[in-house]
Amino acid sequence: MTDYEEQNRKSWNVATVAHNSHKGDQAAFFRDGGSTLFPEELRLLGDVRGRNVLHLQCNSGQDSLSIAALGARVTGVDISDEAITFATELAAQSGIFVTFHRDEVINWLHTVSAQGQRFEIVFVSYGALCWLPDINAWARGVASVLSSGGRLILVEFHPFAMSFDESWTLKYDYFCPDPIVSLDGVGDYVAASGEGLAGAGHPEGVQDFANPHPSVEFSWGIGQVVTALIEADLRISRLEELPYSNGWKGFDGMEQRDGRRMYRRAGQPAIPLMYALEAAKA
Repeated sequence: MTDYEEQNRKSWNVATVAHNSHKGDQAAFFRDGGSTLFPEELRLLGDVRGRNVLHLQCNSGQDSLSIAALGARVTGVDISDEAITFATELAAQSGIFVTFHRDEVINWLHTVSAQGQRFEIVFVSYGALCWLPDINAWARGVASVLSSGGRLILVEFHPFAMSFDESWTLKYDYFCPDPIVSLDGVGDYVAASGEGLAGAGHPEGVQDFANPHPSVEFSWGIGQVVTALIEADLRISRLEELPYSNGWKGFDGMEQRDGRRMYRRAGQPAIPLMYALEAAKA
């Protein structure tokens, strides 16, 4: 791994403990038929029964388990040791089978592609692309592990929204070619989002979280993402921009409406906060 990726691994390891402290009894939630998937993911995924699904940057595995519970054969990959350990234990306690791997995703894609492994669906969601140092290598890796006719399903926070700070002040460059270093590291966005990201309940958990490990992010605009996928010979069939974010209350004064969707306050101009993309391999 690069120095950037090693910093992020350490930062995510610490943050993951805090995140899961706010999510209640997740094993019971899944045993009772709970799901962390939002309607956008369910609609794009379609019927996954019997499908071979790869979940990249799967974090602690909640969405991976939700997809597997629909009848898919799921493999999850994440850079964080803590996340993969938690996901593996959660799968065992929930009685839902998922295979998890701890690795940097671009390296993992290269390795399994060379081994001939293929998947019918690659699933990526929510705050994933900003951790990739090379969007073109990622797109090529995704294409290389998709079977013929296989699909990439991407639901992601909109990069334009990431140009604003928490108070909705335009602060960051949309076109930012350099790595973005945060000395505060990965924060406790689960605590800040309340019940939005805690389907199994929202206990108080870790308080006043401070991450001792800096993190490094990368800015990939919509044009860069789309171009990378096209150049990887994937055919884009859907690109949808949405004026809300699912679960994540990342800015001041956001209003939660039906389905745990977070909007700007009434009366404020709507801007894209999230986008959904589907692409297929010929």
